[in-house]
Amino acid sequence: MPTVALLGTFDTKQVEYGWLRERLTEAGCDVLGVDVGTFSDDDGGGLADISAADVASAAGADLGELRAAGDRGAAMAAMADGAAAVVTRLYREGRLDGVLAVGGSGGSSVAGRAMRALPVGVPKLLVSTMASGDVRPYVGDVDVTLMYSVVDISGVNSVSRLVLGNAAAAVAGMAAAHERRRREPERDDGRPVVAATMFGLTTPAVDEARETLAELGYEVLVFHATGAGGRAMESLVTSGLVDGVLDLTTTELADDLVGGVLTAGPERLTAAGRAGVPQVVSVGALDMVNFGPQETVPERFADRKFLVHNATVTLMRTTEEEMAVLGGRIAGKLAAATGPVEVFLPLRGVSGIDTAGGQFEDAAADEACLAEIRTGLAGSAVVVHEVDSHINDKGFGRAAAEALHRLVTNNRGNR
Repeated sequence: MPTVALLGTFDTKQVEYGWLRERLTEAGCDVLGVDVGTFSDDDGGGLADISAADVASAAGADLGELRAAGDRGAAMAAMADGAAAVVTRLYREGRLDGVLAVGGSGGSSVAGRAMRALPVGVPKLLVSTMASGDVRPYVGDVDVTLMYSVVDISGVNSVSRLVLGNAAAAVAGMAAAHERRRREPERDDGRPVVAATMFGLTTPAVDEARETLAELGYEVLVFHATGAGGRAMESLVTSGLVDGVLDLTTTELADDLVGGVLTAGPERLTAAGRAGVPQVVSVGALDMVNFGPQETVPERFADRKFLVHNATVTLMRTTEEEMAVLGGRIAGKLAAATGPVEVFLPLRGVSGIDTAGGQFEDAAADEACLAEIRTGLAGSAVVVHEVDSHINDKGFGRAAAEALHRLVTNNRGNR
């Protein structure tokens, strides 16, 4: 039988969670109640298989002390960390096929933190009053399924019965499928998996690399470097689901440095290095910072060079100083990598508009970036290739792909 963790505040939502437990049992699921309510009884009103005290302890906290402190924010943060530790342990022990939670903003924040700790592919369903707004704080970069509660999570009524009933049925079905996969894993076709980053203005290079890798027998997962795409790729690498990374498009680093809208955060370009996953990296689209419509560009950038890409995207050219900082950051991240790394530096432009006569042509700025990479990686184990071509010229993507193939092949042979 599939096992679903029913995760919630059993001090305030006993009626709702009791009703859900019955529906999941009727659907053929085993249920593990995980109580994250800071004022729950020891058994969570008979619903808790893992008590609130145990959840707090998993975060290194004491439930009594959390109550006595009277700091709701700190208590919720501790219970969120504890819940993440609990569901992760259950998953690793083979005792978890799905997670279901319901709640308002507080309960959703705790449940979202726990769900984001689980690998991609583990069913995660959150019924929330917050699901109709900005959901990034709850979903993050993993496959959390959100369902809007329509009415508040306050008892079981004619509307919530429909919504919660659908939620229970949905997670039961997903958990059953997960349990079958766990019991009878799908046959691995043997193809190694590579994650690649792409932007519209680096598409020719990435397409050539992707086609080359496909010819060499790889499954290639392409991520659009829009902030969310970069974070999703980093998360997938951390989950251990890829054998190599072809990071030709590192443009999100420019948004993180300058304040654009497509930042993937300061941890971008670190997951593969920490995990020892082979990676080939380039400087694709570092010539630009992304903003929304032109009228949304901050006033402090009024004297900069812009290109209106379309009605919703405005591009701003990075300066020589900014490109130098970006080169230094890339070198620092790659020098710290624990796995094999090669860098490909295109000497004639880094994007589709950074070309001879192009709107963002700036050879001095590009060279400032490349010079910092050369200097920062000098004496390191990272191999640097200087290619006398534009990043989108024929042959660049193929050369990068072939280099990654060599690294992945060697890495597999050394296991």
